[in-house]
Amino acid sequence: MAENEGGIVKKGHEEGLKMAVSLLEEFGLPGGLLPLANVIEVGFVRATGYMWIVQQKKVEHDFKMANKVVSYGSDINAYIETKRIKKLRGVKAREMMMWPPVTEIREDDPPTGKIHFKSLAGITKTFPVQAFAFGQ
Repeated sequence: MAENEGGIVKKGHEEGLKMAVSLLEEFGLPGGLLPLANVIEVGFVRATGYMWIVQQKKVEHDFKMANKVVSYGSDINAYIETKRIKKLRGVKAREMMMWPPVTEIREDDPPTGKIHFKSLAGITKTFPVQAFAFGQ
């Protein structure tokens, strides 16, 4: 069975972005975590929490409050649950001269105002949640 089987799919930038932001909000995550551009498709399988995003090309975004540049690939997928995104693929954050993949994003529950990004190398970075609010 394909991971995306039985998923809700939204096509096009406006509908796709709206769906991505509403999923982040529904699961208690900051709406600005996915600054997407030229979205082709966003999908979500409620039964498993599997989410995928296809955009025309890679996007780099500078989260100024966190002083962090993040790269979002043309294919992004993950499993989303309350306050957490896990098994994330397609997102990298610049660390010094390297771009390690981000594999998990977790917000403290109960909330402390902190959000944690874990990379493939096992490194976890913590930032204020508001650094990833919509429009940052």
